[in-house]
Amino acid sequence: MVKYMVAIAAVAMLAFGGTSYLRAEQQGDLAIGKPAPDFSLQDQDGKTVSLSELKGKVVVLEWFNEGCPFVVKFYKDGHMNQWAEKYKGQGVVWLAVNSTHTATQESNKEIHGKWNINHPILNDASGDTARNYQSKNTPTIYIIDKEGNLAYWGGVDNKPTSETSDISGATNYVAKSLDEVLAGKPVSEPRTKPYGCSIKYAK
Repeated sequence: MVKYMVAIAAVAMLAFGGTSYLRAEQQGDLAIGKPAPDFSLQDQDGKTVSLSELKGKVVVLEWFNEGCPFVVKFYKDGHMNQWAEKYKGQGVVWLAVNSTHTATQESNKEIHGKWNINHPILNDASGDTARNYQSKNTPTIYIIDKEGNLAYWGGVDNKPTSETSDISGATNYVAKSLDEVLAGKPVSEPRTKPYGCSIKYAK
């Protein structure tokens, strides 16, 4: 009888998307104040970047897709590069992550040069890292503190449009959170709602 009930449960799980369900359960411990999932990904030049090797530094993960107008919003006039440069000067490691299933090292290298991006673009075409971070949109920002714990998870700002002009007057959650982390303070708004394009995951 017990074996029969287990079999029924297994079939039901598969019928309702068991793989996704299990994946979500495995990711359930992603939370502010807890260790950020480790990863090892190659950048546009073929260099492997591992989160575990960056412990002791504040890290920004910026989910990226050059085809998304909401990403373009922050690169068109150089804002994302300006923020990355400013905080790199304070010891912050800024990394873009491209989880688009068609992304390659070559395509990342091409857009890196075309947009004069001043920080690495990591290739996560498999989508494994994005799934571990429960990332659904580009852009989505994660800030990891020096102890390797997740300090911020959410949007770049509070104006969910793709218009570059709307950056003016917006609350920059990334700058605000980074300033607090670097000052040794708790992040006052550690979770915000990200907006943008859906990540084009590999099927």
